[in-house]
Amino acid sequence: MDRTRIDTLVEQLRGGQLSRRQFMTRASAMGVSAGAAGLLARSVGAQDSSPAAGSADAATVPVLSLTPGQRSINREEWDALLRESIEFEEPQSEGGIIILGNTSDIGTLNPILSDDVYSGWVTGFMFNYLTGSSPIDGLPVPDLADYWELADDGLTFTFHINQNAMWHDGQPVTAEDVVFSFDATLGEGSLSPRTSSVSLIVDSYRAVDEKTFEIKTLEPVATAISDAIGLVGVVPRHIWEGVALDQWGSDPGNTGQDPARVVGSGPFLFREWVTADHVTIVKNPDYWDPTSLPVIDEFTIRVIPEPSANVQALQTGEIDIVESVPPAQVESLRPDPNLNIVNYDNAGFNWYSPNQDPARSPLFTEVPVRQAMFYALDRQLMAESIYLGFAARAIGTQAPLSIAYAPDQVTTDFTYQPDMARQLLEEAGWVDGDGDGIREKDGVRFSFECLFSEGVATYEQQLPYMQQAWREVGIEMIPAAVPFTSLSDAVDTGDFQMAVYGFSWGVDGSQGDMYRCDATPESGGFNTMRYCNERYDELDAQQRVELDPEARLALLLEQTNIVNDEQANGVLLFRQTIMGAQRRVHNFLPNGFAGQTWYMTYAWVEQ
Repeated sequence: MDRTRIDTLVEQLRGGQLSRRQFMTRASAMGVSAGAAGLLARSVGAQDSSPAAGSADAATVPVLSLTPGQRSINREEWDALLRESIEFEEPQSEGGIIILGNTSDIGTLNPILSDDVYSGWVTGFMFNYLTGSSPIDGLPVPDLADYWELADDGLTFTFHINQNAMWHDGQPVTAEDVVFSFDATLGEGSLSPRTSSVSLIVDSYRAVDEKTFEIKTLEPVATAISDAIGLVGVVPRHIWEGVALDQWGSDPGNTGQDPARVVGSGPFLFREWVTADHVTIVKNPDYWDPTSLPVIDEFTIRVIPEPSANVQALQTGEIDIVESVPPAQVESLRPDPNLNIVNYDNAGFNWYSPNQDPARSPLFTEVPVRQAMFYALDRQLMAESIYLGFAARAIGTQAPLSIAYAPDQVTTDFTYQPDMARQLLEEAGWVDGDGDGIREKDGVRFSFECLFSEGVATYEQQLPYMQQAWREVGIEMIPAAVPFTSLSDAVDTGDFQMAVYGFSWGVDGSQGDMYRCDATPESGGFNTMRYCNERYDELDAQQRVELDPEARLALLLEQTNIVNDEQANGVLLFRQTIMGAQRRVHNFLPNGFAGQTWYMTYAWVEQ
């Protein structure tokens, strides 16, 4: 964040040259969080002569990237900003249990191995990261580190670990634990899905002293925190140092078979994980950060595979929160005085991954074919008829909460054009030679299996529609409902033809982990399509080091146009998240920036 430019904006707002809306828009483009920009605007309205953002060498608001020589917002400043921006209800009672119903099980108890949102909920409460994600705007804020600094070289970050931070077994959290966690992420044999992301940015790291961790990037990177440093969960060296990296997945400390090995530093302690049934974590009464000490005693995620059964369990009071409400049930639930139903935009999308590895699935290697498949789908109909308005037809790959969301600058809007789909397929050599309604080319039928996660009500409607729409242009898709863990294994190993699922991003606009040539699951990335475009990779390298927000935005938009034009994957819809809770659960505050459970340390229940 350019301190001089922010000061200029403040003066322009104070002098009337900018409206409040113009001020908020321009401040956001410079990397100032929405909450912080609002505080600045209010301070001007009150004729406060001291800028709310603090002195020139300190950022007292969350920012995407520091300027050289600057320190971040610190823990006390962040806590004050959070409570200024979000209205928490003061607890009227303590203790109690919150049960969240979910259609899928978690996959790991280790944050370094976590690659799904459900595991992330649990590990995120048991472990800490150097930085967290602001529920105000998704930007980096203190977690294990009280604050951090960027040196004048623009490369070296110094993180100051909380002096009182302690593991659940009573041992202190040290910088050596952080070093060990980065080693576990980057080392040979690592099972971390973030290896590729971190290795692209990080050059070296070391423990300066017991509570100070220093890390140096290969070059100045605008998203060094959100794309690398802040992704590494910190685990205890004294628990994991004797385990080979390629054995972490089966270790009893990851499966929960040995609870004594599930040792974190977070506000909740591990109790038990019964596979395919539930996972339970309990309040850590000795948590080192009193501002985030849980009010409740226990949080359980219960697996209820059928969405309708999940909602029924909410209605009967068997569970307190439901992770997802099918759109078709929203209107019938809202009148219930005992329930609180909320919906909100998020940073994710609903999409399909066409496997472009010719050795596995030769059907999707040609761009015109992938374009034809997208033209064949009436995604507006899907948004209205299947998601009942709780989704929007995606234009491009950047979701509404992304700083790079700019649908008016997307070069190709794939509206529903089935005749265009047929034309592209014909031109690519796919014709129905035998009259059975399915196209062939070189003796190969255009027929494939599409995996999707079982038990998701909207998918159970969406996949048959996609099957019908593609059939109408001569393509045979065979839907296959499988457990989420099976789907995840298939796309990671490349043993699939197509898969439909969801994906959630941060707000910084960086999507290279899904589209770079080297970001395949085998390399620790999320490019399950095995897509590759060298120009995209060049732009990705540029946007990572571009510190000017406006110049970086232009690069991000060029990137999204490449993958959208080539239909690297089919980004179908930008869905809203719909959740429900018993009204006895207070401070139920899910949002698109921090997710569906971030508020759990603030939540309280009526006794």
